[in-house]
Amino acid sequence: MSNRIMAYRRENGRVGVRNHVVILPLDDISNAACEAVANNIKGTMALPHAYGRLQFGEDLDLHFRTMIGTGANPNVAAVVVIGIEPEWTKVVVDGIAETGKPVTGLSIEQNGDIATIAAASRVAKEYVHWATELQRVECDISELWISTKCGESDTTTGLSSCPTVGNMYDKLLPQGIYGCFGETSEITGAEHLCAKRAANPEAGEKFMKIWQAYQDDVIEAHKTSDLSDSQPTKGNILGGLTTIEEKALGNLEKIGRTSTYVDALGPAEAPQKGKGLYFMDTSSAAAECVTLMGAAGYVIHTFPTGQGNVIGNPIVPVIKISGNPRTLRTMSEHIDVDVTGVLRRDMTIDQAGDALIDMIARTANGRNTAAEALGHREFVMTKLYRSA
Repeated sequence: MSNRIMAYRRENGRVGVRNHVVILPLDDISNAACEAVANNIKGTMALPHAYGRLQFGEDLDLHFRTMIGTGANPNVAAVVVIGIEPEWTKVVVDGIAETGKPVTGLSIEQNGDIATIAAASRVAKEYVHWATELQRVECDISELWISTKCGESDTTTGLSSCPTVGNMYDKLLPQGIYGCFGETSEITGAEHLCAKRAANPEAGEKFMKIWQAYQDDVIEAHKTSDLSDSQPTKGNILGGLTTIEEKALGNLEKIGRTSTYVDALGPAEAPQKGKGLYFMDTSSAAAECVTLMGAAGYVIHTFPTGQGNVIGNPIVPVIKISGNPRTLRTMSEHIDVDVTGVLRRDMTIDQAGDALIDMIARTANGRNTAAEALGHREFVMTKLYRSA
């Protein structure tokens, strides 16, 4: 198996596997202008979302971090940022500009939609010309940042597709990749096991502090009786998972047998402690989680699914892995890596991990994932509390 891939080397040295020109709305009321620019200029992509107005404190910090991180992601070649006001727009533009990539900001206030759309369209057109002449270059697979999250889990997930991801991490983390797992609520019942997988006591204590804060501030503060209306989900229950504890044990299979995490990150926080595996405090909702990890700089996402989750992302290719034979029969168009052989005992976890690594390399080289081919571009911001 070759460790060489063909990818895009960005100005800051990072490796990207896609080459998007993004039209990024700072706030919800700039969505229409961004979508108009993307309609005008083919080869661009708008990322509409629901927030960005009257946020404050930690919630505003997360908004800026997600906006800047999305534009800074190595899968993005260039960015046009449009916001209603110039000051906050400049915050995002300046943050993205630190990567060295082309970025321009425009504000609608005192200009109006029509003039802003026209000016942004001219800039976007030049960015498309520039980006489409960029060439892939040979890189090592160890330079990739690969995240993971599972969804629509069932009894097959913890036995096949999640261990497949874990096997991949056990093989690629020693080579030097960056990895990331999260889903804070879905570790409930296995949090003591997760804490023991920290590479150092500080990381373990940091994880437990994050997990306990989620329990105290979110779960205990807002639950009706327990998590049974949400965790496990109705799909999880249909697939044979009866408790969050069962789900959590399968979830942790994604970090393998030998891998340990070096730090615990906040939502959309970029890793700062070098190569290795990181935990991130995220929602367990698929679109939110993948958006946060993409904003932290991860360029490929691996997604084990049992019952069949259809999630995609606009800038990060999402690779679906499933070991559920029924899902492969009824939803095969959504699955990139078939590991049903694990349950039939004609494929080992080691072989499944190799198959996933091969698909990661193919995806890095330009193969569209099932989610990309089907047009799934779910981009969902995480909000911590009500706006002012």
